Amino acid sequence: MSSTFKILFYVRKNYVSKTGKAGIMIRITLNGELCQFSSKLEIEPELWDTKGSKAAGKSMEAARLNALLENLRSSLMNHYRTIEKEEAMVSPEKIRNAFLGIKTREETLLGVFAQYNVNLKRLEGISKSKTTIEKYDRAYRRLESFMQARCNIKDIALREINYQFVTNFENYLRSDCGCGENTTAKFMQYFRTIILTAKNNGWITADPFHNYKITFKKVDRGYLSDEELQKLMQKSFSIERLEHVKDIFIFCCFTGLAFVDVMGLSKENIRTSFDDNLWIMTKRHKTNVKVTVPLLKVPLMILEKYKGKLPKEALLPTMSNQKMNAYLKEIGTLCEIDKNLTTHLARHTFATTTTLSKGVPIETVSKMLGHTKLQTTQIYARITDNKISNDMNKLAGKLNGIENMYESN
Repeated sequence: MSSTFKILFYVRKNYVSKTGKAGIMIRITLNGELCQFSSKLEIEPELWDTKGSKAAGKSMEAARLNALLENLRSSLMNHYRTIEKEEAMVSPEKIRNAFLGIKTREETLLGVFAQYNVNLKRLEGISKSKTTIEKYDRAYRRLESFMQARCNIKDIALREINYQFVTNFENYLRSDCGCGENTTAKFMQYFRTIILTAKNNGWITADPFHNYKITFKKVDRGYLSDEELQKLMQKSFSIERLEHVKDIFIFCCFTGLAFVDVMGLSKENIRTSFDDNLWIMTKRHKTNVKVTVPLLKVPLMILEKYKGKLPKEALLPTMSNQKMNAYLKEIGTLCEIDKNLTTHLARHTFATTTTLSKGVPIETVSKMLGHTKLQTTQIYARITDNKISNDMNKLAGKLNGIENMYESN
């Protein structure tokens, strides 16, 4: 119990009723804040002991009144202890409302977050992917565990969230949860989305994120070079599962499709387009954005390899992303490729090695990857030394002879 919490009874001597009695008031003070209200009890002003904050004398009436005042004091103390234990912030107003039985509905962080996630779930497969929904649910659970571990509370009113709460949550993610810089930043983004939702709905006026900056660390996402990709393509495996994984990975390297989208391909997604060539026409599972990619010879050969050999008219062998990545690590070792091979590395390879380094405009690559922003494509793409060399050789050809002008001076 905080030593700053005080309860005082006093009489309003300036307001005496026709019966000659004045109302006994209650004043509660906490950390410099105060709140006062009526106890609904009355006493003759001359019978009030101001110094003792009670009825004076030893009469039966004085004893009865003082007993009632002690009951009020005890009830107020109990409300104070309950609020202090269960909520992040205690205020005199909260104690008064609890004492008087006034229930004020306040929007809470987890309450709003839970409803936000319910609304997201309704959009699954329409405008939101299952992955996005799972990330928001994970962020909810991180906040829930943070409040229990660090604040010893089950929830918090939105208006009680301040800058310190925000930074403490970040600290919890980095220290207790062992989250990296970018993972932490993502969780903070999801948290801030809920705060913005609350602000837009008028549930809070101040933004606890006002002086907080969410920063992401640039990460080199990696890709296979031409030499590494060729090494993988030339490698044959006697183990069927490794051969399947290799083919799916190469297919992604030449189409830019995410693994989940490749696994969902059907005959209906392979169509002859305006140029009389075969194209992949599908939608990204993550964003539901339309994707069209011309089928190059390599992925076409892979499709032909499995044509009519798989159950349920599947175009490629199916497996889980987890198994695929596990087998890719085995393949990387066998091919002596010193990189962490994953299904998503194939998508990066398509962006960098297969297309951009060969002179395909970034706008075209962005469209094939199903990105809605060019900025997203720039994160995947890396300009290789090979590309710089080729571009500068082209420039040198265009500048051929200009060196003679320099020598002539």
